[in-house]
Amino acid sequence: MLADVLRERASSACGLDGVFGRDVAERVARFTLDGGKRMRSQFLWWALRACRGGHDHEQVRRALRLAAALELLQTCALVHDDLLDASRLRRGRPTLQVDIAAQYAAAPRPAAGEALGVAGALLGGDLALAWADDTVAHLELPAQTGRRIREIWTAMRTEMAAGQYLDLHAQATGSTSLSAAIRIAYLKSALYSVERPLALGAALAGADETSARALRAAGRSAGIAFQLRDDLHGAFGDPGQTGKPSGDDLRQGKLTPLVAVARARALANGDAASLAVLDDCVGCPGLTPEDLTAVRHVLVVTGARTAVETKIIRLVRHSTHHLNSADLEPSARWRLHALVCAVAAAPATAAGSSTSRAAKEAGAPPPSGSTADADHW
Repeated sequence: MLADVLRERASSACGLDGVFGRDVAERVARFTLDGGKRMRSQFLWWALRACRGGHDHEQVRRALRLAAALELLQTCALVHDDLLDASRLRRGRPTLQVDIAAQYAAAPRPAAGEALGVAGALLGGDLALAWADDTVAHLELPAQTGRRIREIWTAMRTEMAAGQYLDLHAQATGSTSLSAAIRIAYLKSALYSVERPLALGAALAGADETSARALRAAGRSAGIAFQLRDDLHGAFGDPGQTGKPSGDDLRQGKLTPLVAVARARALANGDAASLAVLDDCVGCPGLTPEDLTAVRHVLVVTGARTAVETKIIRLVRHSTHHLNSADLEPSARWRLHALVCAVAAAPATAAGSSTSRAAKEAGAPPPSGSTADADHW
């Protein structure tokens, strides 16, 4: 379905203008198809099945087209994120702006190719968002279902923009707040990566409010766990596995819970040496491999890495508790649990032996409009 949607959109763009079609539209289509785990699509699908939907042919077609729209929204988010962060690598390949710039490296005016790459990526991200919106707009849905899906879709786009801005704002203002770091993770990633796809699947199935609420709560916890794992990959990951340069978040001075916890613990323990490393290295564009090693050491010795790992396990348990509390189709519930563990890179046993254990041990994530309690760390 995704390939069909992209083929139709790219063909239309090429018909409008060949240069635009080849340089931008076809690149957006290739980026969307060639890579990614289809995580958001899977959350949507298994939420639909968990709420006992997905057995009618027309409902399946709607779900697949809505999933295709989610993948295009993800393309928009990644392309714009790479542009804002001046990233050169994504999924092990050159980012969109780098790829376009390389094509026009021999342009007559100096730096013209690089400027075209930046502009092309900006427009490419916009195009992906337009295609995503068009795909949702063209869905033929029952009136009540259509209203609910449009409400979720509208909220999700605004949340993404807010999270991205707060991420940049924290970098610009030098914020070190743990609660702000969690809020950014929630808005920028957790909502549109897990919670909203689950809500879309539930809405498409016509789920009752109790089941829909449980899925949203499960997605909230799982989404933050996913972002915390991504932060760990950003600091400690192997570029060959992650597809992104290691240490980029540290180099750019991003406010992540990982760094915020390390700083808070160093401050509480009077660890001046660790604070000096964080002050000197986090946000330094010229971060060297030696500097990165020093920051990683601080993240370990302050206990921040362990604290984040522990928080991920608690969030996975919390997510499982909510999945188990709802009247969901059993096999689809199991698939959702497996997805939660996969995105958090947590073992299946992380869910604990019972829902009561999950309820006791899980630290609640920040609900919409609030921030996390730093004491949970």
